[in-house]
Amino acid sequence: MRLNYRHLRYFQEVALEGNLTRAAARLNLSQSALSTQIRNLEEQLGHVLFDRTGRAMTLTEAGQIALDHAQRIFDVGDDLVATLTAGGSAKTPLRVGALSTLSRNFQLRFLRPAFADGVELVLSSGNSQTLLRALETLALDVVLLTDPPPRESFPDLVAHRIAEQQVGLHGRPHRLAHDTLTDLLRSQPVILPTESSILTGFNSLVARLGVTPRIAATVDDMAMIRLLAREDFGLAVTPAVVLADELAQGVLATAPFQLDVVESFYAVTAPRTFPHPLLRRLSERLADGNEL
Repeated sequence: MRLNYRHLRYFQEVALEGNLTRAAARLNLSQSALSTQIRNLEEQLGHVLFDRTGRAMTLTEAGQIALDHAQRIFDVGDDLVATLTAGGSAKTPLRVGALSTLSRNFQLRFLRPAFADGVELVLSSGNSQTLLRALETLALDVVLLTDPPPRESFPDLVAHRIAEQQVGLHGRPHRLAHDTLTDLLRSQPVILPTESSILTGFNSLVARLGVTPRIAATVDDMAMIRLLAREDFGLAVTPAVVLADELAQGVLATAPFQLDVVESFYAVTAPRTFPHPLLRRLSERLADGNEL
């Protein structure tokens, strides 16, 4: 049998009042009618919800569980009404998917305004195909990627380029004492991400220079690239945002050479009548350069 939500609402009022007479007055019902509704709910759930002592109504253990669920159910209902009637202005959770290889520092900077606004965040990571499918079904509000989704597979999704970073060579300062980029790449091992735009740009760069680089590691996790650079395994080929803390502390430094390799960051959304109201602000903040 389906749960009767009217009975559940009546139960919630009685539980909060702790008194059947006062609850009946608030609901504009007779005391006998309200009592009948509560007993119907108890029969449906198969548990006694109140210990009745005189006029006092004290929740049983099952009653406390039912009240916890009732409050969550009706809070969600209130959020639904507020969201639809206010054009999406209610503080509903923001559900964000991010490519598992995406810089954690970049993700934090993108999401910082949401923390400031007190918006609940639901964060997921994974591969682009899984995340984009979830976006299509509206299970996510936005997906953060380094490449726009392929148009042939996801024709309805919209990719907003929200930031762009120059890729550099970053490592322990003692590794950077070279006069030219060619000398640096010939003598020092590099740590490469598997992210396609960086890898493609770097391969094009070394081909133009006629250099065969020594690859210390090729890694699909920016956090691991950060750790390997800190531990002096080689020079990280990444945007500076990946290593922002280490660069600020002087643990790592950036080579004084332009690679002419760029990584772009995209916020991908699905067409929605009621988009999350925070999304535009998050994207505009980064697009204006306020966070990078």
